[in-house]
Amino acid sequence: MPFTRITLRQGYSEAALHQISTLLQQALVAEFDVPEHDCFQVIEMLPAGQRVFDRHYLSGGRSDNFVLFQVTAGRPRTRQQKQRFYHSLCTTLQAEMAIDPDDVMIIIQFNSTEEWSFSGGRMLAQEEL
Repeated sequence: MPFTRITLRQGYSEAALHQISTLLQQALVAEFDVPEHDCFQVIEMLPAGQRVFDRHYLSGGRSDNFVLFQVTAGRPRTRQQKQRFYHSLCTTLQAEMAIDPDDVMIIIQFNSTEEWSFSGGRMLAQEEL
């Protein structure tokens, strides 16, 4: 049940945004144990002045094409699952869209089912999963 916020520069076409969304979902399903239709994403394109980032911190060098994926998920994943997810997403974005892996930053945060209400003001219960 992850929710992902994707933040990137302005100028991507609707088709490119759809492709980024699809590639993310494929990586989540393949490597992060997410059901195929469990897809919740927000994509935001921001002007350069609203994206402030260090171009070299723990990276080979970020360009203006820097893309940030903020993944919030309920159930924790293993170190191996996270590493496979990082690698899969970066590799696929590079192969399919020529997005440099140095331009991809992924942050994963976990929380409990009590922090989720999918609709109707009802707290998600562990039994519903």
